[in-house]
Amino acid sequence: MRKKQFKTNKGNIVYWVNEKKNDGKPQLVFLPGLTADHRLFAGQISYFQNEFSVFVWDAPGHNESYPFEMNFTLEDKARWLNEILEKEGYDKPVIIGQSMGGYVGQMYSELFPDKLEGFVSIDSAPIQKRYYKKWEIKSLENLEPVYKMYPWKLLLRHGSDGVASTRYGRALMYKTMLTYDNNQGRYAKLAGHGFGMVAEAIKKDLPYEIKCPALLICGTKDHAGYTMKYNREWNLHSGIPIEWIKGAGHNSNTDEPEKVNLIIEDFLIKEFD
Repeated sequence: MRKKQFKTNKGNIVYWVNEKKNDGKPQLVFLPGLTADHRLFAGQISYFQNEFSVFVWDAPGHNESYPFEMNFTLEDKARWLNEILEKEGYDKPVIIGQSMGGYVGQMYSELFPDKLEGFVSIDSAPIQKRYYKKWEIKSLENLEPVYKMYPWKLLLRHGSDGVASTRYGRALMYKTMLTYDNNQGRYAKLAGHGFGMVAEAIKKDLPYEIKCPALLICGTKDHAGYTMKYNREWNLHSGIPIEWIKGAGHNSNTDEPEKVNLIIEDFLIKEFD
């Protein structure tokens, strides 16, 4: 994987791509969740990089994509992603987004419906307003002070144990959170801005319709908010098929990487072979 940078007016976005493959296959775009980074998809990158063109980033403000002005929207994020993918010659992107990465994928689909070749949501949720109560949206808007006041050692433990059910998944998230070990204010700003950005996107009440082949993946022990409930309703109302990963938490691709890889692979074979 080759490390690159993309300049924006608010900071640089760091991302990784493998050697371009002009074989007509779709290109896999891995988008990590909020406060996670490119390491979240290590198990997927190693599995797919020899067969597909693959992309993964540290989202704006995350890990190496810092410093970054934290006053952008979910739409800005999707537009930057599109510019990077165009730069890299990705004309058949399949977005595979975990949690926040799935929200970015939905915004990308809203802005560029004819460009998105496929969409896989991993422990994410719909951002259509119909799925949310007013208080649920409101609860997302002012979380930065909560993360600032939370004892850091406790936040480290809860932040890693709460998103994964396996030793590997928890250790990976713990290591990721240590990026912010000496700057809890940065972590709080990152998390608070991220949740607020999602609330803003929900309140826009846009269609956010997925018009390409799509798949939902969710862990049966995903206790991050109401993710499991949202996924059940998303599947019911949209008809997008869902795969439940038994025993996996919110980061199901780190708890059960082999299972998730096979599910993604089957999806790609079914839809694009």
